[in-house]
Amino acid sequence: MPTCPAGWTKFSCFCYFLSPKTGSWTEGRQDCRTRGADLVVIDSAEEQTLLSDLTKEETLSWIGLTDGEHEKTWKWIDGTPLTLSYWEEDQPDNGGGQAKWGEEDCAHIRTGKKTIGHWNDWSCRASLHWICEKKA
Repeated sequence: MPTCPAGWTKFSCFCYFLSPKTGSWTEGRQDCRTRGADLVVIDSAEEQTLLSDLTKEETLSWIGLTDGEHEKTWKWIDGTPLTLSYWEEDQPDNGGGQAKWGEEDCAHIRTGKKTIGHWNDWSCRASLHWICEKKA
């Protein structure tokens, strides 16, 4: 039976790692790759629930979703289009047109929040935690 490395959470056939460090979306993705993983692709309600409950305190963490190629066309890092989503109300908004937020082309999840919809778009340069995923 496949297992996950120490510090990872197993769910179904996958292992998940919540980084204790923070960094940009690109830095998070690179860290996941060095761990033989990639940023998480959320493709089921069960997976969304698991990730929502990863922390008790509200924590902002990068997920593998971006519209960096084409604005408003959200794609997962594995190339699949976004079909199932859990955006917060009025999100994604690309910063609401406010220059202080800049382009918001990367998505994060708020873990530790007891609602289903808690994704948000944010500047890819912001310093957040990240969640890695790999096969068990």
